Amino acid sequence: MTDTNALYAVSPLDGRYGGRTERLSPYASEAALMRARVRVEVEFLIALADLEATPLELDLDEREHLRGLYKHFAEEDARLIKTLETEGYEEFDATNHDVKAVEYFVRHRLPEESDASAWIHFGLTSEDVNNLAHRLLVRDAVDEVLLPTLYEVQETLAEMAREHRDLPMLARTHGQPATPTTFGKEMAVYAARLGRTTGRIREATDDLSGKLGGASGTYAAHVAAYPDVDWPAFAEEFVTGLGLEFVPLTTQVNPCDDLAALFDAFRGANDVLLDLDLDMWLYVSDRYLGQETVAGETGSSTMPHKVNPIDFENSEGNLSKANSDLAFLADYVTTSRLQRDLSDSTVKRNVGAALAHCLIGYDKTAAGLGKVVPNAHVMRAELEDTPEIIGEAVQTILRREGQEDAYERVKELTRGREVSLEDFHELFADLEVDEAVREELRELTPTGYTGVASDLVDGQQ
Repeated sequence: MTDTNALYAVSPLDGRYGGRTERLSPYASEAALMRARVRVEVEFLIALADLEATPLELDLDEREHLRGLYKHFAEEDARLIKTLETEGYEEFDATNHDVKAVEYFVRHRLPEESDASAWIHFGLTSEDVNNLAHRLLVRDAVDEVLLPTLYEVQETLAEMAREHRDLPMLARTHGQPATPTTFGKEMAVYAARLGRTTGRIREATDDLSGKLGGASGTYAAHVAAYPDVDWPAFAEEFVTGLGLEFVPLTTQVNPCDDLAALFDAFRGANDVLLDLDLDMWLYVSDRYLGQETVAGETGSSTMPHKVNPIDFENSEGNLSKANSDLAFLADYVTTSRLQRDLSDSTVKRNVGAALAHCLIGYDKTAAGLGKVVPNAHVMRAELEDTPEIIGEAVQTILRREGQEDAYERVKELTRGREVSLEDFHELFADLEVDEAVREELRELTPTGYTGVASDLVDGQQ
């Protein structure tokens, strides 16, 4: 799409964000679906030729020619298929049926001397072609674009965790000052979470499945033509040969439980990044994180000083939209009236849009992470200004020493009050404890009270 055409695109995915989503075009566009359907039709035709029961024969040259139809699929091929569907072409009337148009395309592109025409789409229903084509596209989109992008985000988080493993930072629970952590440890938490969720995406992608059972899932037409062929075994070999799991028991449609599982897995990864986006936004707001400026960039149309966390905000919006779409898709594609209805056909055309919103979100999170720089002095200053956070350590050490009222004494000193380290030291002076314990308490500082946060970072790498 040219820049001019992009200005008139109905969807921002092809308009404003067209440059960011074009990586998905080979897997999510109408032309991509056409190409995938051609692949299924061609490979099925070749599989029939390999079946001893059929008289169909295809020599090496014919097979190479046929496979070239999808391996070298071009824009002119996509346009021809669309013409066959909407207008008709040469001896073919308009099909008003997208899969039939693909069948006629393959027939039209057969060598003149070929006698394979009658065997194209033999015994198949459109859903046999579509369910396989859709999954081939989704699988490749995940493998080639989405998972690699998520892995890059995960590695960035892991690098940030390693680099800032020792940088102390005030934690907040319920939005209030809490036991300190390190910035690196917090990034390691997200890296680990993202690692688990990408693992679920990987598993769900590997479990994508296909069917080839005909109009009602009974192989009726196949058996009518060749009753002695083990058609379920043939179908299993064909489907697994495409790299998909085989579903032996279906109606006309593949039930799509596999797609629903994949969509839910993506939602899990998106939820992790949404949580990250919100936290990074708050860290920027609290000035724990600074942002590198981009020359010429405007942060606000009226306030020249502003450097807004726009990448995290954009990611948040796109991932929220993606999750809404993915939830809808997961719910919708798993239902079909009786043995088949067509309402899911138009819905499945929106899978690419949901994945595109995911991709934009991942890219924007990555961009935001690439701009932020921890403000170590701000983090340390706030820790030093919040000495009450060592109260947890104080009362825990006193409990260890057998003082039953330890919690209450620290609570009386700190709850709802501004305190200083000197206030704590006065408390320590009045305690009936060994001098070694008193010295242990005096050595407590907000910046040093981070437990084994640094070691936890190392454990997650």
